[in-house]
Amino acid sequence: MNVESSIQAKLLRLAAVDAESTRIAHRRNVLPEQQEVARLEAERNAHKDAAVAVEIQLDDLDRDIKKLEGEVDAVRKREDRDRGMLSAGTVNAKQLSELQHELGSLERRRSVLEDELLEVMERREASAADHDHAGARLSKTEEELADAQRQRDEALADLDVAQQRCEKDRADLIQLFPGELLTVYDKQRAQQGAGAALLQARRCGACRIELDRGEIARIAKTAPDVVVRCSECGAILVRTKESGL
Repeated sequence: MNVESSIQAKLLRLAAVDAESTRIAHRRNVLPEQQEVARLEAERNAHKDAAVAVEIQLDDLDRDIKKLEGEVDAVRKREDRDRGMLSAGTVNAKQLSELQHELGSLERRRSVLEDELLEVMERREASAADHDHAGARLSKTEEELADAQRQRDEALADLDVAQQRCEKDRADLIQLFPGELLTVYDKQRAQQGAGAALLQARRCGACRIELDRGEIARIAKTAPDVVVRCSECGAILVRTKESGL
């Protein structure tokens, strides 16, 4: 393929634009701001799960407290009834003994229930503190997440601007090249990542391999308008005064 050396030289500008576009795409895929958003989203979800777990625990404790309060209240009412019967003096000796024995049992039962109730209420107080702490951590993480999302969106917007600039520059440049040359360039770029590179000091700018003397001698004898490709990676080699020919 024969293309004017001045046109071949412009391939370096196109290669630079394409390399920048590749860097932008890579940065978009490994954007630190996005990684921070992902980390904070995972942290937020963990805090949410923790808060929900504590809420479930609080609901269970509230049910236990209500049940125990009901049992304590029932025992007290039974005690009041028995004491009322004793105070009325309307029971015989056998009933009196039975009532006194029952009152003793009721008092012991109420004491046990009240101890259990106190323990559950203490556990609920501790769980409520855990819930408040979990809520505070969740709120803090959500604030950090909102800030990280803002920074991520700003970084993405900057990348969008840079990508649009690359697309415009590329659209302007490709008009300078013959279709056949551009086809070779694009195919090579798709396969190896770089379609063209500067031959500098006998080294290919794409694969960074120094060409042997025989290959350099062959290239040196090639007419300037002949398109030369790297024998190692296949990239189009642009020859300048820096090529060491």
